[in-house]
Amino acid sequence: MHIVNTVLVTAVALEFIYIFYLETIATTSSSTARVFGMTTEELSRDSVTTLFRNQGVYNLLIGVLLLVALFAYHSTTAVAWLLGMIIAVAAYGSFTSSPWIILKQGGLAIIALVLVLVFGL
Repeated sequence: MHIVNTVLVTAVALEFIYIFYLETIATTSSSTARVFGMTTEELSRDSVTTLFRNQGVYNLLIGVLLLVALFAYHSTTAVAWLLGMIIAVAAYGSFTSSPWIILKQGGLAIIALVLVLVFGL
């Protein structure tokens, strides 16, 4: 495995595990409010809390799957597909929510995907 690619893919996985933490565990924290551009009052609404926690589980699974694909299976194909999925979701978010999401959520994944496709794991 190329160490730079391993570090970048691991960083993407940790980013998504951190998003899980914000959305599912620290749902109403000031950090979560800052990251998502919402007030803590908005985050305290039951409907928002439920939606955030549900989305957080998806983000955790993406992060865990990246780590499994990278370290357990050493699968360039699986890592590339997962990174591609992350980039696609970030692109959708940039069109529907904020243009900056492609860089915030997808930036590191884009760099990692290019390097994985060029150099493999």
